[in-house]
Order: sequence, then C-alpha cells, then structure tokens
Amino acid sequence: MHALGQALNGRGHGVLRVNFNGGDRLNWPVLPSTDFRGRPGEWPAFLQRLILDFDPTDLVLHGDCRPLHRVAIELANRRGITVHVFEEGYLRPDWITLEVGGVNGYSRLPRGVAAYHVAAGLLPPRPALPHVPPLVRTRARDCIAYGAACLALRPFFPRYATHRGWSLPHEAAGWIKRTVRAPFAKRRSKTAIQTARAAKGGFYVLPIQMDNDSQILCHSEIGGMMHAIRLVVASFAHHAPPDTVLAVKEHPLDNGVIDWRAVTRAAARDAGVTGRVVLVEQCDLQDLLDSALGMVTVNSTSATFALASGVPVIALGRSVYDLPGLTHQGSLETFWSGPNPPDAGLFDAFRRVLTHACLLEGDFFTSDGVARAVSGAVARIEAGRDAMTRIDDIVTEAVARA
Repeated sequence: MHALGQALNGRGHGVLRVNFNGGDRLNWPVLPSTDFRGRPGEWPAFLQRLILDFDPTDLVLHGDCRPLHRVAIELANRRGITVHVFEEGYLRPDWITLEVGGVNGYSRLPRGVAAYHVAAGLLPPRPALPHVPPLVRTRARDCIAYGAACLALRPFFPRYATHRGWSLPHEAAGWIKRTVRAPFAKRRSKTAIQTARAAKGGFYVLPIQMDNDSQILCHSEIGGMMHAIRLVVASFAHHAPPDTVLAVKEHPLDNGVIDWRAVTRAAARDAGVTGRVVLVEQCDLQDLLDSALGMVTVNSTSATFALASGVPVIALGRSVYDLPGLTHQGSLETFWSGPNPPDAGLFDAFRRVLTHACLLEGDFFTSDGVARAVSGAVARIEAGRDAMTRIDDIVTEAVARA
C-alpha cells in the first residue's frame, strides 16, 4: 500500500493512512498517517472527524469485510466518497483484485452470462501468464515482520484487536508447528494422493479455505471451514458413488493453528467413510485437478483453476464465478453423481472480462509484482469506475467505432 501511496502522491494526490497497529506503521514509513488508538465503538466518530477535516474523494482498503472497514465503507457511501477495495485475485496467480464498491459477494460484476459473452467479444485475448505456486516463504516472512511490529508497538495501540480471530503469539506458534511438521506432511501427502488416484471410481477435491476468511464468514452461510468439511463429508458419504474418494486439500498458506488432520479424520469417522477421505497437506492444487472428477468449494478462488481445467465445480457460498454454465447449479447431493462441467467458451469470456474490469497484473509479495500492480492501480483509482460501468464502456466504445 505504501508504494501505491507514493505513486498517487507523485501525481499530486494528497494521501493519508490510518494506522490501527504497529504493523501498519511498519508498512507506511514515510507518507502522512494518523493512528487510531481507540475502542471499536469510537471508530465511527474518529473517522467522521477525519472526513470532515480532510474532505477525501476516495477511500482505499484491503478487504471490505473487516468490522472497521464495513463502518468506513458505510460512512464513505453516505458522503459520496468512492470506495476502492483490494483483495487477492479472483484469478490466480499473477493477478490481484481492485474493485470500486466492494469485492466477492459485494462485487458489482454482472450476474447474467450474456454480459460476459457480449463484452468479451469486444476485448482482445487475455494475456497468457504462467502458473506460479504461492510464495509461502515470502508470505510467512511478511506476516512475521508485521506481527513482530504489532507486538513491539503494542503500548502505542493498547486497544487494538485483530480481526483474524487468533492472537499473534498463537499464530506464530502455529507457523512454527507447521514448519516443523513440513517433512512429515510431505510424506503423508504423497500417500494421500496415491490413495485418491488409485480410487476405482475417481476422486473429488475439497480445498480448505482460511477459517477466518471473510469469504467464509461474510459470503456464505456455512459458518466456518470446520463446518464445511463436516457438511461436505457427510454428503459425500450418503450420495457419492461408493468407489470414489474425497481429497481434502489444505490451504498452502494455512497458519497451522487448526489441526485439519484431526478435523478431517473426525468428519470421516462420524460419516462412516474412514479410508475414503484423505487430507493432502502439501501439493500443487493443479496436480490434483488434472485427474479430479470435480471440486466442491465454499467460494474459494482456487475454483478458477478447476474451471480453467474443465473440472466441474459446485460453490456452496456466494462467489463471482458461480454462474449458470460455469458451476453446477443443482444441489450438493446431485453433484456427486452428475456434476455439470463448465462451458469453456463462457469461462474464457468470464476470464477475459474479469481481467479488464476488476483485476490488475501483479501481486502483494514481490517487488516486481507490487510495481506492476501499482502501475495499473493508479489509473484505475483515478478513473473511479466500477466493474459494471467498465463493462458498459466496452460496449459503448465499440458502438461508437462501428
């Protein structure tokens, strides 16, 4: 975010950051900022004063579901301030999301497939980008540095409470545990993958999402990933062909706080399918998808890998890709025996429009990725047009040229 602030400042825009903790201060070393040190109940009045004092035209956030961010968005909307929301990319890797108004369940992307077909026909082909596995070490390093700054500067932010659900020491302990067990997890994963691939009837994939992810908490009725695993495993036990296997895939950036092996084993035992449900702790998801029967997800963006590979997907929550023709629109019970495959033409159109309307090339964790993202974000923020308006512009410009 600091690189973006510098780029906007260099173009003559005033920039002010609100810091909630020491990690925020660490990541915003030079440009103007102000600290919020109050209780959550004091945040609306604090922000209202900032708005009155500085009269901002735009509000830039990373994520739109954190409690403090939801308050900020409501105030901004009432004042006519344009809200820009960054998030992990709807398409992975090498893309990040930037939308006006909100992302995921709050996105202003169209829900009808016709808009994607029409707009895609007027756009150039999507650039071909290589598949790059997540940079786990880089992400872990950044999280540790951020957490250390939070702890070191805690006296300056005594009332700060993380939205993530776990204390920083708890998360740090989880990362340490995850690192220590990595060699054992690799061997267990190899055995689990062999079991899945050896299944006579084939196997399905259930990717684990971060349990405190806003995708789970705000854009679904599931109530958490542990509930999702129990729900899916129970349905699999009752409705999937008896010679199939369910491979539960651990998130590559999981912090190790929750013992997903124990959760998965308990769900399989309770459903009476021990031996037909395996946990894959380490592997490139694409390696599983190359031979999977289908993917069951709450609303993980990893589903776009499956859709790109022609693998049937069912989404149990709310997601931008859950469209007729892309995902299975029936019940979970019908998915196991008759999943609807994605329409390759529709997915190409969806992906092409998505990259134009609300995605930026780049990432949050490498210097080159940040530079590319900032370059695209500056123009996008200055334009201030939401995804639906950008799609309408495509059609309008094509008509004007005709």
